[in-house]
Parts: sequence; C-alpha cells; structure tokens
Amino acid sequence: MTVLVNLIVTLGMLYVVPAGLRLIDPAGLHTAARLWPVPAALGALCLWLPRGIPATVLAALYAAAALALATRAPARLLEARRRSRAAGAPPRTTVSGPAEVAVCTALMSPSIAATALVAERAGYRLFGFDLDILALTVPHFHFAGFTAALVAGLVCRAGATAPAIAPATAPGSATLSRWAAYSVPGGTLLVLLGYFVDDWAELAGAVVLTTGMWAVALLTWRDIRPGARDRTTGALLGTSAAVLVATMLLALWWAAGEATGITHPTLTWMAATHGLGNALGFALCSVLAWRRLTVD
Repeated sequence: MTVLVNLIVTLGMLYVVPAGLRLIDPAGLHTAARLWPVPAALGALCLWLPRGIPATVLAALYAAAALALATRAPARLLEARRRSRAAGAPPRTTVSGPAEVAVCTALMSPSIAATALVAERAGYRLFGFDLDILALTVPHFHFAGFTAALVAGLVCRAGATAPAIAPATAPGSATLSRWAAYSVPGGTLLVLLGYFVDDWAELAGAVVLTTGMWAVALLTWRDIRPGARDRTTGALLGTSAAVLVATMLLALWWAAGEATGITHPTLTWMAATHGLGNALGFALCSVLAWRRLTVD
C-alpha cells in the first residue's frame, strides 16, 4: 500500500496542485504555481526516504510552502465579500460567495496534508493518530481537500460567469452548484473533525461530502460536458463524473462500516480503488479537462 499511496501523493504534489492553482487564478497565483514544483519535489522525495531527520526536514520545507499558500485564502474571502458588498448583494446570494469558499478550501488543504506529512515522516503520532492514518491524510487532503474543493468551485463559477463553458445549464443548477461549493468543503471539514470525535461523526462528514461530490458529478455531466470544445475534453469530463459516482460510494461504504461494524473494505483495498480512482479518474481527468476548457 505504501508504494501506491506515495505514487498518488507524488502526482498530487507535482502536477495537480500547481495546475489547480493556475485554474483558480492564472494571474494572482502565477508565481506560486510556477515555483510550486520546487518544494513539491522536496515533499515527494521525502516520501521515499526512511522516517528520520532528512525526511522530516524535506517534509517541513514542503509544509512551509503549503502554509504560505494557505495564507492567500483569507485575503481572497475578504475580497469576495468586498465585491459582493460593492455590487449591493449579500455574499450568500451570489455565486462568488460559495465559489470562493470552495477555492479557498482548496488553497488551505495542502497545509493540512503537509502537517500530517511532517509528523508521519518524523515518526510522531500527532494528536495520537497512528502513523498509517497520518500517511493517508496526506493524499486525502491533496485530493478530497484540494482537488474536490477546486472542481466544486470551478463548477459553481462556470454556470454563472462562463456560459460558453456551461451552455446547457438546467433549471436548478445554480442552487445545486452552490450546494456543491459549500458541501464539499463542509464535508471535508466534518470528516477531519470526525478523526477527533468518533466514527459516526466521520460518517456524517462522508455523507455530506458524497452528496456534494455527486452534485459536482451531475453538474459536470449535464451542464459542463456539453460545452466541451472537442471529444477529448468531453471524454475527460465524462470520465471524472462517472468515476466520482463509484469512488464516493466506496467512501460511504467504508465510513458506514467503521461506524456500524458491517463488512467493509480494508484501507489497502480503499487505496487501490477509491484512492487510485479519485487520483487518476477524477482529479487528473478534471484538471486536464478544465485546463482545456479555460486555456485559449
């Protein structure tokens, strides 16, 4: 399982995060995206070293970059609120509110992943968690945290501000996209809190996160995919939507099993199915498709 998880995390660090930053704000995050591969390479290298001081130092350097990225989030939220007030509308009634909540969650998620990485590489049971759980927190917050929130925000933006991307927006899509943009960050946070509370709280978070991700899948398939410029982009969007249905069902099954004791997949099996599917089928396909949609 370790090799598979490390490969998934490496993909997230080296490609998904910098590509996602360009999708969030090509101008404002241009420098961060351009420089990100440097600390990301250090973070990826530390995964393949034995636990100890060298691996911990490399992980800490990656964590410093992730924390610096997280500091961008509050300023973006304040700016979104300022724009909403200037337009004379409460933030909750405009698409910028939920979309910014989602993308700011994406900006903050690598810092959570990196904190867990530092502790795991140091062999320190942060908050009493087993090292295996800390190791799995790293991919979780690069993908369920960063990529899922990013795509939820992009979908929310597209329906209101980019009709060329979402020409087939159906009635109710705006409400559904707001739900996705709020529930994906909210569900991710609830899952995190569930680590500290109990398995039932984690199950509640999984339910919220799954409904949000299924909303993203529906909106992607029904509203975004028809605006694809070519078959490749359409196939990438369709794949990402279809994969989400299956992988999030697995997440629900695992969380329900942990809470109720029913038979459920092992962590190794989840990494090979849910984790790999989300990394390649959802995250990678989504980022590639959105780059094709937004780059002239």
